[in-house]
Amino acid sequence: MSDTCESKRRLFTATLGCKINQYETQAIVEAWAAGGCTTVDRADRADIILVNSCAVTSKAVADLRKTVRRLHRESPLAKILVTGCAAQILRDELADLPGVCRVVPQERKADLLRPHAETFHVTDFPRARPVVMVQDGCSHGCTYCIVPLTRGPSRSRDVPVILDEAEALLEKGFHELILSGVNLRQFGRDLAPGPGGATLDFWDLLRALEVRLARFQGRARLRLSSVEPGQLGDKALDVLGGSRLVAPHLHLSLQAGDPEVLRRMGRGHYRAEQAEVFLQRLAAHWPLFGLGADLLTGFPGETQEQFENTLNFCRRLPLTYAHVFPYSPRPGTAAATMPDSLDPAEKKERAARLRALAASKRREFVRHVAGLDRVDVLVQDAQGNGVCQYYASCRLVSESGASHTRRIRKLVPGRPVGLERGVVLVQPLDDLG
Repeated sequence: MSDTCESKRRLFTATLGCKINQYETQAIVEAWAAGGCTTVDRADRADIILVNSCAVTSKAVADLRKTVRRLHRESPLAKILVTGCAAQILRDELADLPGVCRVVPQERKADLLRPHAETFHVTDFPRARPVVMVQDGCSHGCTYCIVPLTRGPSRSRDVPVILDEAEALLEKGFHELILSGVNLRQFGRDLAPGPGGATLDFWDLLRALEVRLARFQGRARLRLSSVEPGQLGDKALDVLGGSRLVAPHLHLSLQAGDPEVLRRMGRGHYRAEQAEVFLQRLAAHWPLFGLGADLLTGFPGETQEQFENTLNFCRRLPLTYAHVFPYSPRPGTAAATMPDSLDPAEKKERAARLRALAASKRREFVRHVAGLDRVDVLVQDAQGNGVCQYYASCRLVSESGASHTRRIRKLVPGRPVGLERGVVLVQPLDDLG
């Protein structure tokens, strides 16, 4: 660590990409703080700038280059250290960017913790909703995905470590935790078998969290990051339906609704209809819930009919938002050499149609939430902005217009009183007397 963040030095961080990167950045910050390093909120106040990168799309890499150049302009004397997924595959290119003094590939990111920590572990979090990393890497190998090349095979964190970390964060006063992993379907496969010799999975972990955190029921909640249709079966329904902690919200790693496109993507282990059937069953336990999806359109060879299949499938789903990505080839992946690539304009047009559908469904959903009698808002800033249990954006309002600083990190029950630009306006119940 002597060549990265010596004692008394000032650190600024920029995190791009996924929630796992957010988690790992915070673990590095805490390790460096143990060595005397302080964190600053502006790049021009820093001696060292840590950029945690993403490489999942070509746009993510372009954004990284822009970020590094901007940070160098803002703080030309600071040493810039780049780590993360892009650093794994673009080491030489990133080393040539202005201000970069060191590139640490993803596979060596844990070296940045030493000598003050050996593994990633977070005791605090700069955001109101901490991420708890439960799994990293992926062993599946979808044909379009660069993650196995950048993060390596699936690795699960030990269940007791996860339980301790989650409990400690709630005891610190956080009230919503995000359980995150690169591929939650693969959680537990590399861990010792559970009772009776059965392989552990993510739903076993969730059951263990329910037991360990039972005393926080009604005062805190867990939110799940992306899950696959292939892991949504009877066990998932049993755990989610009986949960007292999980927020009524799912985000699906769906990618497409057409079976042939899924097969070419290397995702033939599930059919999109599995998710549809599961959600219909889940509605008996969660009469209202938020639902997001990752969608990848314009995949090589995707016909107009196959795209329409995805579009029509999404019309049937009770989506409340979607993350839509036009396909971009990633170096080293099987799809990068597939024939029948689509014209960029066609990919852009298909993505626009999917986004328009998702936006329409989102508007309908937030109007419904705005008509509810009560929501519980996790407050994220002094202006009262936050999210409710259904993952709809909310903002607390009061006649006095006072700051909501004292409510940050807290779950605040309130009554929806209006809607403004897609944000549900909520009057806290304690303001109503």
